[in-house]
Formats: sequence, structure tokens, C-alpha cells
Amino acid sequence: MNNYETLLAEYDGTLTIAEEKMINSGLYCDGCIWINSQLTASQKACILAEEIGHDKTSVGNILEQRNLNNAKQEHKAHVWAYNRLLSVDQIIDAASKGYTETWDMAEYLDVDEQFLKDFLIYQGILDISL
Repeated sequence: MNNYETLLAEYDGTLTIAEEKMINSGLYCDGCIWINSQLTASQKACILAEEIGHDKTSVGNILEQRNLNNAKQEHKAHVWAYNRLLSVDQIIDAASKGYTETWDMAEYLDVDEQFLKDFLIYQGILDISL
């Protein structure tokens, strides 16, 4: 079972999760999550984890990201998703098995490459000045 299927199974009955053809990658509102049906499974997993993170960490309408409180809540949801899908131990394990390019490691870990890069930056493993 991939990360997306695992999250779907874990939150079945707790949250309403639907795939739709949409402009956004994902959206959360009052226990309902919509995921863009046109994404890859690994992209869906990362978006779903973030939207579940909103369920766990956010309050109210936070769409206006110029508001500092909203931006902080968005960040908390990202961090929740990082911690749900990845760990430093998984990165070390992947690297020890020869997965040293971000695209290759992301595929091995079943996450989107940009999500992996963001996690590595968040953990201080990847230098954003590169």
C-alpha cells in the first residue's frame, strides 16, 4: 500500500475525502478534504497529509496568507505533514541504500520531490542557498 492509500484507509470514517478535478491541489473545510484527481499518487499523499494537518492544527478560514496568524497555521499543517510522511531516519536509510538524488529518494520514499526538498530544508539537511 502506498502513502496515499495508507492515509485514505487511516482516515476513512474520520474525515470525508474526495478527489475532484480542481484548480487547487487540495482544500480542507470542516472535516472535508478535496484532492485534485489529476495529481500523481505521491503528490496526492503529500497534499492529503497537509490537508489532514489542517484538520489537526488549524482553526478558521486561513486562505489569506498575508495574515501572519494564517501563515503560521499553514506552516503548522506543513510540519504536521512532514512528520506524518517522513523522518530523518528514513532519509538516512534511503541515503545508505544509494538514493542520494532528491528525485530518486522521493520516489523511494513515495513522496513528491518538492515535498521532500521542503522537508530537507525544514530539517536543515538541505541548504536553501544552493
